[in-house]
Amino acid sequence: MRITFWGVRGSIPSPGPDTVAVGGNTSCVEVRAGEALIVFDSGTGLRLLGKKLLKEMPLTAHLFFSHVHWDHIQGFPFFDPAFVSGNLIHLYGGNNVSRTLEETLAGQMDHPNFPVHLGDMGAEMVFHDIVENRPVEIDGGDGSKIVVTAAPGNHPNGVWAYRVDHHGKSVVYATDTEHYAVIDPRLVKLATDVDVLIYDAQYTPEEYAGTAGTGGPKVGWGHSTFDEAAKLANAAGVKHLVLYHHDPMQNDAAVREKERRARTLFASCEAAREGRSIEL
Repeated sequence: MRITFWGVRGSIPSPGPDTVAVGGNTSCVEVRAGEALIVFDSGTGLRLLGKKLLKEMPLTAHLFFSHVHWDHIQGFPFFDPAFVSGNLIHLYGGNNVSRTLEETLAGQMDHPNFPVHLGDMGAEMVFHDIVENRPVEIDGGDGSKIVVTAAPGNHPNGVWAYRVDHHGKSVVYATDTEHYAVIDPRLVKLATDVDVLIYDAQYTPEEYAGTAGTGGPKVGWGHSTFDEAAKLANAAGVKHLVLYHHDPMQNDAAVREKERRARTLFASCEAAREGRSIEL
């Protein structure tokens, strides 16, 4: 299994000289398991992944959406393989608001928001509803099965966290979820003994409480902190923790400091960076 980060920011893209080391694109993570291509979220990082995939066509891709807030879908209209006939794209998501995943993706590409409608894209698209306790099985290409399990997180309008298991290796993608007074038992169960946990750590504890940063307290905004990430990793027996969904106000130095502080709580930890790959 290989995990590659194409977008690691939350809320809005934040390009510029102060974020170039960590990256400024919004959420997108590629997972290669066997011969299968699995993608988590379609933020602006998806555009860069699409450019790389052009040399692999025709292709089959499995896109899993945590939720449909704009920073997690805004890259989809710029995903080049979706415009090419002969490609097959499976799209998985929940009915988190009043629309299905298909209706939401079509809506952001409807007039006057975008010049090309979803129905005009050339690839074949198959939409799937995510349901808790109903794992998705994907062909690994070598006779094996990849199992993707979903659990709900804590975010306005809802969110899904996902776990991928293949050949004894595993990764959990849990972004845009907020901690509460106790560690979320659903996420502990999902992440138990996982090799890599990718977890929302948008804020420092001080930013979350409103004693640092701008905008006051972030309680109820649907995001977590690096210290809560460490608590979850310790409780679930995680092997490696990746801090994800960095706040757009955090420059490279701030993310490095967040990473340093997190390592004092959970030693095998790193901050997500665009272009970084983890081999399992």
